Amino acid sequence: MGFGMSGAVWGPQVDELRSDHRCCHYDHLGVGESDRGPFLRTIPAMADDAIRIMDDLDWDRSHVVGVSMGGMIAQEIALRSADRCRSLTLIATHDGAPVASLPTFKGMGLFLQGLFGGRKARMKSLPRLLYPAEFLESIGTEGMRAHLSVRLDRPPALRTVLGQLHAVWRHSTRSRLSQIEAHTLLVRPGKDILIRPTQTDRLAARIPNARVLRFDDAGHGVTFQKAAELNAGLREHFARHESAEPVFERSDPARL
Repeated sequence: MGFGMSGAVWGPQVDELRSDHRCCHYDHLGVGESDRGPFLRTIPAMADDAIRIMDDLDWDRSHVVGVSMGGMIAQEIALRSADRCRSLTLIATHDGAPVASLPTFKGMGLFLQGLFGGRKARMKSLPRLLYPAEFLESIGTEGMRAHLSVRLDRPPALRTVLGQLHAVWRHSTRSRLSQIEAHTLLVRPGKDILIRPTQTDRLAARIPNARVLRFDDAGHGVTFQKAAELNAGLREHFARHESAEPVFERSDPARL
């Protein structure tokens, strides 16, 4: 999952895909049910966390999916543990280019407002940061409030937020993207003001086996806004790169 969010935010994907896949989502250290962990994190260390979870589940390989900061972690998994990736999906993320990876001016303002303005400010700024105005109008105030309750139910401590900011700021894979061997699906939300859509184009130009799934009317919260269409794209991507050999001995869905 992305910056400051619990694994439960994957609900729209896990609830759908667990009908025919074993699914695992988890909380980063300092988030949700996880221990708080060290103060300053790095993206490679967070990738190691994910690999340890796979080890604990006895998963030799998996379809790795990451959104935003989680997409940065997923890149490191694909680079550092290529044999563990059956396929790779990177949603609304970037390769760490110092200036190009900054949000739009509006996105930066809303991000900082939500980061340092307290719960009320975050509740007000987060919808406008994640979703286009047209979608907010269509879902309505009550629908958005119910959705945000999952994201904001247990916000991480400032210590964790700063540690994750440190990890994101230091993230850089642009010189190594050509080494990614996994078949990669890049999800490009066209109205993202937090991570510019052009960042997906940069990834597409550098990752050898990549294809792009475009949602031109979606914002950074594409996993919720376009859940049905995204889930169909994920299922198709997984099937396209599924080995004939079974990976898991158990067929029951699992969540962490």
